[in-house]
Amino acid sequence: MGFGSRFGVALLCWLLASAASSDPWGFPSGNSGPWRLRGDSRRSQPWARVDLSQLRALSPRPAVAVRCREGQLAVTVRRDLFGTGRPVRAAELSLGTASCPPLSTNAAQTFVTFVAALHECGSTLQVTPDSLIYRTTLFYKPTRSGNPLIVRATPAEVPIECHYPRRSNVSSGAVHPTWAPFRSTVAAEERLRFSLRLMDDEWSRERLSNGFQLGDSLRLQADVTSEGHVPLRLFVDQCVATASPDRSSSPRYAFIDLGGCLVDSRAEDTGSAFVSPRPRPESLRFLVDAFKFAGDTGNLLYISCHLRVSPAAEAPNSRNKACSFSKASGL
Repeated sequence: MGFGSRFGVALLCWLLASAASSDPWGFPSGNSGPWRLRGDSRRSQPWARVDLSQLRALSPRPAVAVRCREGQLAVTVRRDLFGTGRPVRAAELSLGTASCPPLSTNAAQTFVTFVAALHECGSTLQVTPDSLIYRTTLFYKPTRSGNPLIVRATPAEVPIECHYPRRSNVSSGAVHPTWAPFRSTVAAEERLRFSLRLMDDEWSRERLSNGFQLGDSLRLQADVTSEGHVPLRLFVDQCVATASPDRSSSPRYAFIDLGGCLVDSRAEDTGSAFVSPRPRPESLRFLVDAFKFAGDTGNLLYISCHLRVSPAAEAPNSRNKACSFSKASGL
């Protein structure tokens, strides 16, 4: 290798890494505008939101009540929908864009009930960081009166939402699983943070410049932060140098390969090697002599490394390894 040619290095990394009630109207009073129904005061429970802004507020009880269950929602509609004393026909009510009919159309009943699975009747799902929100709409579509020239009723749409918390398990409580709750599993996965950095000569801090000359050594440190996780040991399965950000582009040089071997250390004129001992199991340091691609007129080298972890209690083996070539022993 010659000296005096200066270039930059960019680092990239990729990683493996149901209740029933005899009173369907046992809900809070006040039905003007949007209101919320909760089965429990805690935010960890599913709850419903119903927008009644299109309906009149002449009755102390809500015209539409919703109960969000584990896999379905139940909608109870008062036939005196507008509080005028004139009941609507059950056949004029439907749920969702699929126009699902009610369970019963008995004209003698004072209320109409819909029960549907959360994904049925054309409902939609929105995923937020905290909730799963299922949305549907109750439609009232009045039929024409005997005189086609006059209209005696106004159509109405009542938006309905069921909110389910993502950070708690929604369960009836009848079954006690032995596996880890979904909440704790996701939390552990989200706390694995991988990093790949160029370090200074003392390995004490990240290098401020990514400029090198041929003859220099690149000091690279890979880390994983494992908050709340079992102790882990980090490995670098592969590191590839390319002249563009695409790690599959050509020219391409894999200086760490074979599942964790620093193959660049086999060259006669390099001092490339993993640094031993590790500063800690979740950190791995390695030296690579600076290089460029022959005939490449660019001055930027992209390094992409594949990082992986295994339990720290598991001894290194043929799959989990960080090996360098020993020129003294030839191994």
